[in-house]
Amino acid sequence: MRSGSKWRIAAALLLAATVAQLAVATFVPNLEQFAGKAFLSRLIAYPVMMLIAPTAWWLVTRRRSPSSAMPWAAVALIMVPFLIDVTGNTLDLYDTVWWWDDANHFVNWAFLSAGVGVMIARDQRARGWLLVLAVTGVGAIMAILWEIGEYYAFIRGGTELAGAYTDTLGDEVLGTLGGLVGALILAWTLRTPRARTTSTAI
Repeated sequence: MRSGSKWRIAAALLLAATVAQLAVATFVPNLEQFAGKAFLSRLIAYPVMMLIAPTAWWLVTRRRSPSSAMPWAAVALIMVPFLIDVTGNTLDLYDTVWWWDDANHFVNWAFLSAGVGVMIARDQRARGWLLVLAVTGVGAIMAILWEIGEYYAFIRGGTELAGAYTDTLGDEVLGTLGGLVGALILAWTLRTPRARTTSTAI
């Protein structure tokens, strides 16, 4: 099986597993780990956000380069954090493991930023420190937008409002640092000839 096919299957499985858990969280009553966390909104928003990358890629490249292959590896990397987030709620890790939320903001942003970076890196001009700067910047922007979304989805009318300012600042810092780590890992892997060939193929 070709690498691109494997990544396409991985992306489909990530999307299916995420939507299935979101549906359970939304429609199965009396599950305490999902209470007050706006899962109806997530059931709509998460699949949309997971599909933004492939949709945007298709809309942009079908005019510029119709033969260009979808970067399924990047799509899968971008989808991973949504599955991690929902699974963490399903297993009640956010309420039982004190460091889980912080770890998610760091690790998930590394995945998100690396996925965006794979797309950016397909332009051969985006290499080295330029790639690191661009990917870290995108990661920081996504962290800010995520916190805005969280505020309007369930913080402003919930029980977490009192400590929201400190938590938001911490999450934005962790998201930005995660973006930086993802960018550095990607830039390092693209230094080898084999990695450059692989990134072009996917």
